[in-house]
Amino acid sequence: MIREYLEKLRVPGFRNPKPVVAVLRLSGVIGQIGNPIRQGLTAVDLMRSIERAFSLPKLKAVALQVNSPGGSPVQSSLIFKRIRAMAEEKEIPVFAFAEDVAASGGYMLACAADEIYADESSVVGSIGVISSGFGFVELLEKLGVERRVHTEGKNKSMLDPFQKENQQDVKRLKELQGDIYTTFTNIVKSRRGDKLKKPYSKLFTGEFWTGRKSLELGLIDGIGELTSVMQERYGERVKFRPVSEPKSWLKQKFTMWLPQGPNVGSWAGELISAAEERALWGRFGL
Repeated sequence: MIREYLEKLRVPGFRNPKPVVAVLRLSGVIGQIGNPIRQGLTAVDLMRSIERAFSLPKLKAVALQVNSPGGSPVQSSLIFKRIRAMAEEKEIPVFAFAEDVAASGGYMLACAADEIYADESSVVGSIGVISSGFGFVELLEKLGVERRVHTEGKNKSMLDPFQKENQQDVKRLKELQGDIYTTFTNIVKSRRGDKLKKPYSKLFTGEFWTGRKSLELGLIDGIGELTSVMQERYGERVKFRPVSEPKSWLKQKFTMWLPQGPNVGSWAGELISAAEERALWGRFGL
């Protein structure tokens, strides 16, 4: 009865409701970040947003706005898997749009999409694994600080930045990186398939390219930005619905002003975290 009544009244949009595209922004370094002000991308924090994005009424597609230099391989994989699981469950296509950079773990996130787009000048790729750090051995000596570490298990203090680098530790690290690298490259192969234009030995070196070159290599499907591509696909009447998880400003401020003791390890950890985050963006000229 209600349907017939609305049809008679010719309610605008009743017969042909506007198609909806959920917009999920994936911006920043992937993983936990030491400073509470800088929020990294994690699977736990994004879980509700991902589920909401795929649950909107009249949904036609989910668009990912990716702007990330990478970070944690585990969090990258977990976010990737969650997006793919929801896409397959809901049978909803996913599109990724690279902004300044979709590199390393950021490119893995983009691979969760069925189609990937970028700007001509976007930085795309860096398919590989990197581990970086600092050594503070001489600094501690100059400061007159003595490092005390007690472990059970001879490898428990592996790659301690306050001790001299051990070649056995480096060897074990390379083995771990090899496993992670294989997982990453397998994801790219399975998602991009025959679209990849060059031998894997050229694409999987950790090198990165502009959006235009990435198109030639098959790493992306086209040059374009979210609004125009989605309007071309679903019509000019398409409605964009940004989906994001509200952040607690009060919690951030409260955490920032909590009293902190003079802990050298904590200070050094914050310094390393900030430097590594900046280095991730800096690798791509950002």
